[in-house]
Amino acid sequence: MKEKFKSIFRFIFIKHRRITLILGSIVLLAYAFCLPRPLFQSPTSIVLEDKDGNLLGASIARDGQWRFPYSDRIPEKFEKSILEFEDRRFHYHLGVDPKGIARAIEQNIRNREVVSGGSTISMQVIRMARGNKKRNVWNKIVEAIMATRLEIGYTKKEILSYYASNAPFGGNVVGLDAASWRYYGKRPDLLSWGEAATLAVLPNSPALIHPGRNRDALMQKRNRLLDRLVAQGQLDSISCSLAKSEPLPDKPLPLPRLAPHLLDKVAYEHFYGKRNAITRMKTTIDPYFQSQTNNILIRHKERLAANGIHNACVMIMDVESGDILSYVGNMPFIGNEHAPSVDITKAPRSTGSILKPFLYAAMLDEGSLLPDALISDVPTQMGNYRPLNYFETYDGAVPASRALIRSLNVPSIRMLQQYGVEKFHNILGKMGMTTLNRPPSHYGLTLVVGGSEGNLFEITSMYASMARTLNHFYDYDGQYDPLDFRTANYVHGKSIPRTPKAKLSTQPYVLSAASIWQTFNTIQNVERPTSEGNWEVFDSDRQIAWKTGTSFGFRDAWAVGVTPKYAVGVWTGNADGEGRPGLIGVYASAPILFDIFDFLPHSDWFDRPEDEMVDILVCAESGHLALPHCETKDSLRLPKNGIRSKACPYHQTIQLDEAGKRVNAACYSPGRMNTQSWFVLPPLEEHYYQSKHPSYSKLPPFRDGCQGNHSKDNPMQMIYPKYAAKIYVPLDYDGKRSKTVFKATHRNDDATLYWHLGNEFVGQTETFHSLELDPPEGEHILTIVDDEGHQLQQKFEILVKKKDE
Repeated sequence: MKEKFKSIFRFIFIKHRRITLILGSIVLLAYAFCLPRPLFQSPTSIVLEDKDGNLLGASIARDGQWRFPYSDRIPEKFEKSILEFEDRRFHYHLGVDPKGIARAIEQNIRNREVVSGGSTISMQVIRMARGNKKRNVWNKIVEAIMATRLEIGYTKKEILSYYASNAPFGGNVVGLDAASWRYYGKRPDLLSWGEAATLAVLPNSPALIHPGRNRDALMQKRNRLLDRLVAQGQLDSISCSLAKSEPLPDKPLPLPRLAPHLLDKVAYEHFYGKRNAITRMKTTIDPYFQSQTNNILIRHKERLAANGIHNACVMIMDVESGDILSYVGNMPFIGNEHAPSVDITKAPRSTGSILKPFLYAAMLDEGSLLPDALISDVPTQMGNYRPLNYFETYDGAVPASRALIRSLNVPSIRMLQQYGVEKFHNILGKMGMTTLNRPPSHYGLTLVVGGSEGNLFEITSMYASMARTLNHFYDYDGQYDPLDFRTANYVHGKSIPRTPKAKLSTQPYVLSAASIWQTFNTIQNVERPTSEGNWEVFDSDRQIAWKTGTSFGFRDAWAVGVTPKYAVGVWTGNADGEGRPGLIGVYASAPILFDIFDFLPHSDWFDRPEDEMVDILVCAESGHLALPHCETKDSLRLPKNGIRSKACPYHQTIQLDEAGKRVNAACYSPGRMNTQSWFVLPPLEEHYYQSKHPSYSKLPPFRDGCQGNHSKDNPMQMIYPKYAAKIYVPLDYDGKRSKTVFKATHRNDDATLYWHLGNEFVGQTETFHSLELDPPEGEHILTIVDDEGHQLQQKFEILVKKKDE
């Protein structure tokens, strides 16, 4: 026998050593590369977690299985249970357990059937990786060989993690994570001993989990395992008794759906079209904030639905980090007819007035505006565009801050006209608004009143970026970081982008801290319209800078609020774009905004950036830079560029006689004149302004004989038609043309106006200068002359609108 062995040895290793070496190398290479790469290639569910690792939601894998991605987190209770049940010597063998195989052979012979395979956990991992091939001797040998290779390439913890992540747990549930949520509705690390033991015995017989059958068999297997744990000293007897009293799980539970739209967003942006990716995303979502936000929307759902408003979305951001703390892409629990799967946070919607604070801040930063400078608020026609205020009423002239607080459209249009559409378009782009994909000329002056589209994701980020810039003013010693303007982030652990202090800029990237502070300070006091046509303050016990917006046709209602710590954005409306009469920002979205701020932690108000503020003397009546003859109050602390703004254009120096009538040197002795400064608005602005300001005093009339040398300014102004308009005149039911009402205003209440259509005198008016006329179809010239000889002309065209048009 010994000689025969030597002969074989010489034949293989001496005579044919080259062939032996080649074959040996091939075997070694086959052994080295026998494991699949990657080990498991089955598709996995996309799993979304909050910042604490709790499940927010998951999508089923492409093959219809609830198979969560690989996790290296193995709870201690499950680890002890599975090792006791499946492979007690797991930490001591090299992939194959000879004692286990011997025991399995003995059990199979004794029972005259296969009752135990003797597979270690490592061998079971290989079987699962190979697609659970048919159990026979050949496959068992292959699995044993590959298991030893697995032990060489992976740690024991990794092997156990692969087992826990891919073991079958009954039905279409694969892996411990999925099983824990499907059967117990909790994370694996929160499983009790009874629950961990139940899940430990399932991979061996996954059919036992069927809710209507095998309950006794499953309970017996679980209890036997618990007894073995006691016997091994892994579990005390009291805990064992308590574990045995726990009920078995019933039918699988639905997985949490706390952020379904964020789940879809993550799937598309991170995993779409990618193979073998770890489809688990830990997000920045705060579980409490997310739950509270969902509950608030549910509370408001009935109120909104009563007016035919069915969709809403909300986003809460942490200002400093830019992290999203709550993301609700649509109203929870709405019917399929209302597009519940649409994520509206990224959907382009008409912005309404939500961009107005950006224009206000930009003008303050440039120095072209002071906070309370009067802006014209009168009926306005700009080409074919005629902006309207909410109630279609006018103040004549209104402080810029009040125009922003009340969200008046006409003053905002005039402000944008002064600032420039191109500059504002550029500012919005630098702030992160990517939905402006057309040139400035496409939007025109409507850019600031809803003529563009934006989405809640970016707009909330823009407000948060302004707050972040203001917060950093003192931290950065008055310098600016361009990276403070950035979009929101939802990926947990992502580093905050910051520019090194040595490379910070002394000039603001977009807006100065002073202009931002002044803007936020102004929009703390946003007002809402009442049903009577008045305005009232929206009560809140918080200091919140907030703004609303309502799109044309009442299709979109916005509300965005910001504090030094949080930024909150709310949108309400209908996904299909249907407008509703009550779909207004302050009524539909603002109540949700304030309910959200009610549960958010309080924060102090923004520090005023004193280094960028200066004392400026402002005209008390016009809000512009004060001239020597302006009445002033104490100096105001305002953004330093405000010293470049326009000086007061409304105060005039006039001379009065003893009776208070205007005179001049040609008709009155200079030594007897009383010189005064008088606040004078243009006639049209004056017409509307005086109705809202009873204390406003018109210019006094001239003393008899002094009229001929007064100012060349025309005291008259046309109200309608103000420009060379085309007037469409409808036909009444009797087939006759409707009449057109022409209006004008005069600075002197006692003036008489004489009206001429072409060369024909058509009437005269006193006090209220309104005349109803019926001009024929075609072009006309309307001429108005006052009793002092001032003349006003206006061209217009009458177009008759037929009944069937």
